[in-house]
Amino acid sequence: MLIIGIAGGTGSGKTTVVKKIIEELNDKAVVIPQDSYYKDQSHLPLAARQELNFDHPDAIDFQLLVSQLKQLKEGRFIEQPVYSYITCSRSKTETIRVEPAPIIIVEGILIFTCKELRDQLDIMVYVDADDDDRLMRVISRDIVERGKSVEKVMERYEKTVKPMHLQFIAPSKRYADIIIPQGGHNQVAINIMLATIEKALKEKR
Repeated sequence: MLIIGIAGGTGSGKTTVVKKIIEELNDKAVVIPQDSYYKDQSHLPLAARQELNFDHPDAIDFQLLVSQLKQLKEGRFIEQPVYSYITCSRSKTETIRVEPAPIIIVEGILIFTCKELRDQLDIMVYVDADDDDRLMRVISRDIVERGKSVEKVMERYEKTVKPMHLQFIAPSKRYADIIIPQGGHNQVAINIMLATIEKALKEKR
């Protein structure tokens, strides 16, 4: 089994890179999104939940993520949490069953900030992109997928997304084995990454 970590700032193009890996490897890979492991905050009023800082490492239940990743490595299935951005809470009744696979992709903005998680990763990839490009993607995604207004998106970007990126996410780039500039549009870098994955997979067999 090969464990790949894909990190990068919000809106950097991580999802595009993950999709291209999945397309290339077909049914060999499963994806474990960091976003499924946000800590449950259902004990707080909805208004308070919506003001939480989701770009800080403390927002992630890394203990559960690392524990479930170890289960997969041991050949056991996991019950992955289901998290809602609309209610800012974890489902009490619903989970997603994930079976072990030859390749496990762990994807998220903060995954390289946790040493215990980094120690589980065989290959670490950082998807890089210009701040302006990332901001445009964040605005588009948060309005369409998360029901937020432009004003709320810009306020959150200035108050949490940008400072947390500078404090935690950008510095974590130093842990990467491969850096993909220009997000998911850099086909040359993606091809190099895919070749590295194939080589590492053969060596694991």
